[in-house]
Amino acid sequence: MALDSGSIEKVENIIGYHFRDKAHIRTALTHKSYVNEKMTGHPESYEKYEFLGDAILEYISSEFLFEEYKELAEGELTKLRASLVCEFTLSKIVRALKLGQFILFSKGERLTGGADRDSILCDIFESVLGAIYLDGGMEPARAYVKKHLLTDIESKRRFHDSKTMIQEYAQSKGLEINYETVGESGPDHMKTFEVVLKIGGEKVGHGVGSSKKNAEQEAAYEALNRLQEES
Repeated sequence: MALDSGSIEKVENIIGYHFRDKAHIRTALTHKSYVNEKMTGHPESYEKYEFLGDAILEYISSEFLFEEYKELAEGELTKLRASLVCEFTLSKIVRALKLGQFILFSKGERLTGGADRDSILCDIFESVLGAIYLDGGMEPARAYVKKHLLTDIESKRRFHDSKTMIQEYAQSKGLEINYETVGESGPDHMKTFEVVLKIGGEKVGHGVGSSKKNAEQEAAYEALNRLQEES
């Protein structure tokens, strides 16, 4: 897909920011494989925008948590921030926004699943943030992060800590916990894993992910929510 004016307008509507200089968003959505394949005009990939966005994201999220969670100690704030800016959380946001379809890839990278790879989608959240900052400054950058990331924080924290919390629950009950991989599909470069979580032999959670780790995290989160509803 080419990033024509119509595609750029769709992206702007999705993220909630309209660029004065459209070159910023084009760069933010250009993967290095596209640059290597095209060469013509020597377009720039999103890597430096992602580098900038990563630093801005840490600042904005730290500032927000500092102001909103004054009762937390430094270590707890650090842990909470980690749950918000981790690869899985950011990739999940970009996947929900369906921005992967707009990323410029080489034919090979797109065919091998680049548009749905967690690491790339995480980078895109940060590169778009960098692009917004370069185009409009800190205020629209802060608005983008607040709108798409700094909401439903307790749920994000619970998800990040779900495996630990489930482990502690099982130990408190003296029960054995077990993650079983019950399904595996797709080619090597784009596998999908299906995991079932059992506590004391009883199935309590189910998860699907692009890695066993992600699938286990999903299963633990589902189990945690189920246990909380029952209690």
